[in-house]
Amino acid sequence: MMQEITKDVSREPKRMPLIFWVGSIFTVVFLYFFGLSIPLLGPDEPRYSQVAREMWLRGDWVTPTLGGAHWFEKPALLYWLEMLSFSIFGVSEFSARFGSAVFGLGVIACLVLLGNRYESTQNRPQIDRSAEIGRFGSWLGLIAATSLGVIVFSRGASFDIIVTFPLTASLIGFFVYDQCSSGSIRIRYAGLTAFYLFIGVALIAKGLIGIVFPFAIVGGYFVLRRRLPGSEFLISLVWGTALAAAVASVWYWPMYRAHGWEFIDEFFVQHHFQRFTSNKYLHPQPFIFFFWVLPLMVLPWMPAFLAAMWTYVRNAFRADGSEDSPTRKTSFLSDPLLSFALVWLLVPLAFFSFSGSKLPGYILPSVPPAIVITATFLYQRLNLHKWKRAVVAAAVGTVLISFGLLLFVVPRFAELDSTRSLFQAASERGYAATRVVNLHTISHNAEFYASGRLLRDDAGKLKRLYGVTEVKEAIERSGERTTLVLVPLEYLPELLRYTDLNSEKLRDNGEIAIVVSSLK
Repeated sequence: MMQEITKDVSREPKRMPLIFWVGSIFTVVFLYFFGLSIPLLGPDEPRYSQVAREMWLRGDWVTPTLGGAHWFEKPALLYWLEMLSFSIFGVSEFSARFGSAVFGLGVIACLVLLGNRYESTQNRPQIDRSAEIGRFGSWLGLIAATSLGVIVFSRGASFDIIVTFPLTASLIGFFVYDQCSSGSIRIRYAGLTAFYLFIGVALIAKGLIGIVFPFAIVGGYFVLRRRLPGSEFLISLVWGTALAAAVASVWYWPMYRAHGWEFIDEFFVQHHFQRFTSNKYLHPQPFIFFFWVLPLMVLPWMPAFLAAMWTYVRNAFRADGSEDSPTRKTSFLSDPLLSFALVWLLVPLAFFSFSGSKLPGYILPSVPPAIVITATFLYQRLNLHKWKRAVVAAAVGTVLISFGLLLFVVPRFAELDSTRSLFQAASERGYAATRVVNLHTISHNAEFYASGRLLRDDAGKLKRLYGVTEVKEAIERSGERTTLVLVPLEYLPELLRYTDLNSEKLRDNGEIAIVVSSLK
């Protein structure tokens, strides 16, 4: 037996040098903060950023507003991060996205911690670690940092990565506790405390899924492992749930005191239950939508992820001891980490598949466990030079492609999707403070770039005008002689030909033009 071990060690390939890992850390951090200043994209980034700006200008850390009207769709954590960034860096696109980038790096750091802690506390004969023993956390972090879903959503001023980080931290806290049964009491209770503490943070990040997912995943894990939770964990449900509630109450309690039923109705009834049970918010997709979105989120590691899922499911049905190779014995039933990752992946996947409203970012909480499964599959094979070269090449290639896209492609696309260039053109002509109306469209992207100048209805929502005569009437009611008009290009000739107004196109982004119109 000793001869076999010595023989294996003699064949062990060299570890990746320390300079590789140090360089990887600096490159990843630089990548995640690179290019955050491109224009805010779509309708959500500008709206969320504007909500944070209005709260920041008022010095109000409780009540979200948009255009001065209450905006109770989402909790406050993203807004708080943006407000802090505005205070440090000033109001900008970079500031709006800074917190998301930090939380994306937080997800990666949590997975590194998970890999390091698990490898250090387990005697894992089923996982062949000969190539890079002691490096599982490093490879896990590298694969996480170069996964499409983490890269993309860490660059957006949206809630998906904001909830994914505390959910990841919470679940890893539980798993550290669970796997340190004979370890340090301090580490065990630190993990258990982190589990409940980050549940509270997740509640402030995106609402009820912040507590539903962790408890459902932990419960499913006990079922899959055919175990009952110990008395220590059952007792922790009392003080731990109180801790999570105390953290969440930092925002929920003052919101309820200030707004009562209005907050309960809009936040919980409409944006939790009705969003889940109906297509009220117009994001319908087929049931299997997330079953193909999730693998795409793991690119460039999607082939390894699919191979891992097939391999570990197949191995679960093999007879014990049917193969001598550790990789042939590893399955979702044999390895606690894989069991936990499988349940962690399936709970959000099942939950959101039944939802009446589906957007790609919803499935982001399932990406960290998908990365764990993928990394475990690849790590088992790093004793072969060809696998190690392939992993390094895929990671380096992803980083280079990301930098290339951020330098040459994404900025051009963002300029076409955003209204920033339109309002810059208007400001250069002296219309930086002129009121703005939407004709035959509603541009939510303008919320941030035309802050305080957009025409709204009595409920505070953006008002859509349906004809050029309404533009004239809006100008007359405003008491001013001039307004800026956002209009789709197909309706532009109608406005320019209207004889009761003097209209001049200032610029267009390929879809929408900005026009200055004044009374004759």
